[in-house]
Amino acid sequence: MSGQPSGNPSGPRPTANGVGASGMASSQQRTDPQVGSSTSNGQSGSMSQSNLNSIVIEYLSKKGYSKTESMLRQESANQDVEGRPVNTKAEETGGAKYGKAFGLMRSWIEESLDIYKPDLRRLLWPIFVYSFLNLASDFFPKDSGHFLESFKSGFGKEHEDDLRALQPISMPEHVLNNDTAKIYRSNKYRITLSQVAFLNLVQFLESKEKDGGAVIVGVIQSYLQVITIDRVADDQNSLARLLKRARANEDYPAEDEGIPGHNPGSANVDRSAGSTVLTRLKLGHMPLESDLMGDVRAELDEEDAKNPPFTGQDSLIQHFEQRIKREESEDAPTRSELQLPPSIARDVAMEVQKVKEDRDRFKIEGRTGGVGPGVSVTMFTFHNTYDSINCLDFSEDNMLVAAGMSESYIRVWSLDGKALPTTVQPGSTEQPPSASRRLIGHSGPVYAVSFSPSIASSNPHAPSTNSKHLLSCSADKSVRLWSLEAWTCLVVYKGHDYPVWDVKWGPFGLYFLTGSLDRTCRLWRTDHIEDLRMFVGHDKDVDTVCFHPNSAYVFTGSSDRIVRMWAVANGYPVRMFTGHTGNITALACSPNGKILASADDAGTIILWDLGPGKLKKRMRGHGKGGIWSLSWSVESTVLASGGADGTVRIWDIAIGNDASGQGRVIGEGGVGQKIDGNAAQMQAVAGAGTKKKGKDVVVTSDQISAFPTKKSPVYKVRFTRQNLVVAGGAFLS
Repeated sequence: MSGQPSGNPSGPRPTANGVGASGMASSQQRTDPQVGSSTSNGQSGSMSQSNLNSIVIEYLSKKGYSKTESMLRQESANQDVEGRPVNTKAEETGGAKYGKAFGLMRSWIEESLDIYKPDLRRLLWPIFVYSFLNLASDFFPKDSGHFLESFKSGFGKEHEDDLRALQPISMPEHVLNNDTAKIYRSNKYRITLSQVAFLNLVQFLESKEKDGGAVIVGVIQSYLQVITIDRVADDQNSLARLLKRARANEDYPAEDEGIPGHNPGSANVDRSAGSTVLTRLKLGHMPLESDLMGDVRAELDEEDAKNPPFTGQDSLIQHFEQRIKREESEDAPTRSELQLPPSIARDVAMEVQKVKEDRDRFKIEGRTGGVGPGVSVTMFTFHNTYDSINCLDFSEDNMLVAAGMSESYIRVWSLDGKALPTTVQPGSTEQPPSASRRLIGHSGPVYAVSFSPSIASSNPHAPSTNSKHLLSCSADKSVRLWSLEAWTCLVVYKGHDYPVWDVKWGPFGLYFLTGSLDRTCRLWRTDHIEDLRMFVGHDKDVDTVCFHPNSAYVFTGSSDRIVRMWAVANGYPVRMFTGHTGNITALACSPNGKILASADDAGTIILWDLGPGKLKKRMRGHGKGGIWSLSWSVESTVLASGGADGTVRIWDIAIGNDASGQGRVIGEGGVGQKIDGNAAQMQAVAGAGTKKKGKDVVVTSDQISAFPTKKSPVYKVRFTRQNLVVAGGAFLS
């Protein structure tokens, strides 16, 4: 029947005369003129004014008449059980009620003790949001707008996107249709506070119950999930930690706050496992095994005895001890978590060589007197390729470079021009010694190549630390492992359903990653034919992948313009970064493990702070077409990038710019430059303030320098362990 509420076919349905659908009372009922309701057998009936209002409100809600429903709710709120008006003159309603309550709480928080203030301030945002949404849903359009404008100051920096999304809301239907409002209204806001701070707040609100305290208590009970932590049980909440946090104006880690899947940087984590909004990350360096550390110390002592340090120079053992102390961290994974194999003699030789190169590297301390560090770039240009090179990679021992070709093969060159070594005995079918080799096996274009971890060895008596293997991926859906000693394919890994776009070795040479058109990233071990983990969550193909330096996490970039961070141990997503306006084309995590750099085909580089999962800053300067490679300096203070516009650019991480990344054009004497998007017209000096014809690109102020080529898109840039930059590209004829 048309007038009957859905879902309740047997119940009374309202009609124009305000009585039930039956139209009359039965013979066992009588009408009481004093209360206007039906009674049966002398008992009070169910059709009091209050009950009738409830029925009508339910009907209006189901039919979607939100305005009428809100107005009836307001009128009903001013009636007692029998429908008589209630005196509300002494009680604020609407915006006055919420505004008075919020102002009361905010003033009390700002006047509270400094050790509790950072904690309590975190309550302001969720109470502000839910109070505003309550006003709008209760049909107070003017009051909700006034409340928003009165109290939104102070939230703009951290919650800019949410404020922008909530700004248009003023009516109940806006609350029902706004995506951000629906997220807040359908979830409880999780927040962790120290027990003492929360108890103080509750006592204050109870003492001010009639002055607005009851309103705040109602919001907390309805919409917040407050978790209290005893400061004795958690070192994060110890008195010393609270005092330090207060002095530094520091807050609790962001992973303890918010709504799952909505906080900046958060991922859609597994709620069934009871995980928090943002998983607390282990970003510290992987500690060395005790046996490996002892062997490295012994080798370094021997090296110091053979080659004593110069005057004023640290010995190798001193530098090693300083590094160990600097890298000590409670937030570090263990080798057992990642199931890494025991160390061997090659690992000892590699660690010793790393200490040598780290001590003697070109140190990049940042800008001095406003002038950026003098980073130089060695560019390798490949001629006569006929635009067939798809990708490049340099080995970490600086001995080899490999290129993946669209003709389905891989070519490897020695960078010093010497013949490539081989373990295959000379024979009639063996190729003569040569400075390059072809690796044939793929049946489709090769889209990525990756050398196994290595380092140049200065000790001829130590085990070889050069690259022994190469990985490649192709349009034929396979990944191949190649021997750089026998120059042949060892293993073919199959699992992806579509072309594989990217492949990367892990830092320890056992695991590797692949990203594919099938929208998945997969984790593999070289000694397993099948993948170990499948990371699924992107809406489009996974274009680029990389490891965290401690190998406990991996990153994926996609054509859906989202970067995701995953835990290797369980395969769960732990961070999600949104903000790019183009397809993600390159990823690189800083050596200190704290910052991720991501680049897109619109020419933008974004830095992400991994701990809180927030955008750190945007950097612009490249032309459109794609930034194809990123690499960090050893100190994690400088970033190198290269791409389709034919330039290698050096960026200062410490210099800030506006979060929007709009940048500015720097005139003569400035730090940046304005560079033409046409590679043939690019100028070699950054900061010249020149303006060419054609499409201009605005350069943000954190660019240190730019190195244009004539007509060579840059496929790969890499900082060596001594802070020298090598780059590679193909000359386009």
